[in-house]
Amino acid sequence: MLIGISPLLGPELLATLRSMGHGDEIALVDANYPAQTDATRLVRADGIPLVPLLEAILQILPVDDFVAEPLFRASVRGEPELSDPVHDEMNRICAKYAPGARLVALAGADFYARVKTAHTIVATGETRLYANIIIRKGVIYPREIVQ
Repeated sequence: MLIGISPLLGPELLATLRSMGHGDEIALVDANYPAQTDATRLVRADGIPLVPLLEAILQILPVDDFVAEPLFRASVRGEPELSDPVHDEMNRICAKYAPGARLVALAGADFYARVKTAHTIVATGETRLYANIIIRKGVIYPREIVQ
């Protein structure tokens, strides 16, 4: 255990987050996603729901503010205009920790293609369908630079 670090973030995931550089992407995927097949690097978070894990990650991982779209989610039945309640929860968490960054819905094939290029895939225990998100890592600015 560490002070100020969520116990949902295990050693492997913490090491992965630390090793990522600016512009690297991490995908958090639900229990149905073929993570083992698609991953270059795979971190297992079995039994952990996606939304609490997303919040734990966004408390310590900067979201990229150099690009217009640093956050992406899966869409219902591959249709970006459709969403499920889990997407509303993801939106609330993203708005809290990355204000101004819009969570962009991608069509099914586009989302899958982007996940395959991610630095790491985190396979969660989330059982709700379409509960998948990609986060592009940003930078931590030096104290003397005002954003």
